[in-house]
Amino acid sequence: MKKRLAIILAMALGATTLFGCSAASDSGGTTETGTKTDEAAETDAGTKSDAGTEAVSEAGSNEENTSASTQGESTAAAEGREEVVLWHYITELEKEALENTISEYNESQNKVYVKAEYVPREELLKQYTIGAVSGELPDIGIIDCTDHSSFASMGIFADLTEKFQSWEENQFLEGPMDSCTYQDKIYGIPFNSNCLALYYDKDELAEANIEVPTTWDELEKAAEALTKDGRYGLAMSAIKTEEATFQFIPFLLSAGGDPEHLNTPEAQSALEFIAGLIDKGYMSKEIINWGQTDIEKQFAAGQASMMINGPWSNNLIENDAPDKNWGVAMIPKDNEFASVLGGENLAVSKDANIDACWDFITWFESKDVSKKLCGEIKKFSPRSDVSGEETFPDDEVMAVFGEQLKVAKARGPHPKWTELSTAIQLGIQQALTGEKSVPDALEEAQKTVDEINATIK
Repeated sequence: MKKRLAIILAMALGATTLFGCSAASDSGGTTETGTKTDEAAETDAGTKSDAGTEAVSEAGSNEENTSASTQGESTAAAEGREEVVLWHYITELEKEALENTISEYNESQNKVYVKAEYVPREELLKQYTIGAVSGELPDIGIIDCTDHSSFASMGIFADLTEKFQSWEENQFLEGPMDSCTYQDKIYGIPFNSNCLALYYDKDELAEANIEVPTTWDELEKAAEALTKDGRYGLAMSAIKTEEATFQFIPFLLSAGGDPEHLNTPEAQSALEFIAGLIDKGYMSKEIINWGQTDIEKQFAAGQASMMINGPWSNNLIENDAPDKNWGVAMIPKDNEFASVLGGENLAVSKDANIDACWDFITWFESKDVSKKLCGEIKKFSPRSDVSGEETFPDDEVMAVFGEQLKVAKARGPHPKWTELSTAIQLGIQQALTGEKSVPDALEEAQKTVDEINATIK
């Protein structure tokens, strides 16, 4: 037990950023790994809404937060309601939509009062890992889908299997549900989903007389034709964070590989394809320093004709380049079309009032509420009975993402995904910088993955 606590505390002290699935709230991801920048998260710090939302950088660390917390408790107590504290890291317009939805729930009944607390993304992993030891955890947490199984393995989440199975509205897609599952038990419910696709400049492709690529060969030819005058044909993220893993996985999956088997011909083919685009000058060497927000800036500025990115980029492009004529297509394939799943989930702490939390979750995750909220935050509902066409009618871009989502797969689930992903990131960087050959970089990454898996009972 002492060893386990030491490992958890070491994770807490070592965690400073949490990228992943959802890139808009900052993931794929996710910044979900699902990414907007952490600067946006910091801008929101200290705000409070009618939903009872408060900001905390260190839980209970200042008088203002203590005062806000007391006020929320008094509100719930005065109304005779059970208070449920919800932690989240959602920022900007998504935060407003979330808070409004929580307010709607609070106004819809008189038994439960949900008080949302904003925790900056870079603090969230630290807060949870320390909370696993101290017991100071929220009743409900919104977490990145890739971190779910890791937290579940610590024993901090409630097993919701029986409640989920008896819930009449438990229609959810397989991929998002897999991210909530650990050792065949359900430890949460998916909140939203997203994935990656190919963005392209319509005018630049037309000028080069290039069709939208659908295969790797076509992508390379298009990137070659579009590279000129300081402009690269393609941009993607290979920075040493979860974003690199997030962006590499669609190519890995398309080649027939998987993240736990890296010393394979399939993985080698995927990484060699990406490295080849850099070596031939069709993609900038700087991608090892670019996050997903950075590549959106490159695309918006006309310094890249195509990019791999997610739907959180849509509003950014409209703001950065309102006159740009752009579109979205499926990520070109090798053997099959593929993408990577990003998004957030809801989880309940094991010591919380499970019934009160479940009352909120079943309302929040109901078909109508999920459809409305996901539409507002430009992400997909993980419900199988809510189609992309319903959520985003007459939106051609989101319709493409809806098709791409059908072939998107979750990262993991793996109880030590963060460590496994770090090994992949290192291998990517070693190969793309020329520090190691692609086979050698992947062989070293595989040794690390094997060592990680050997520690899992």
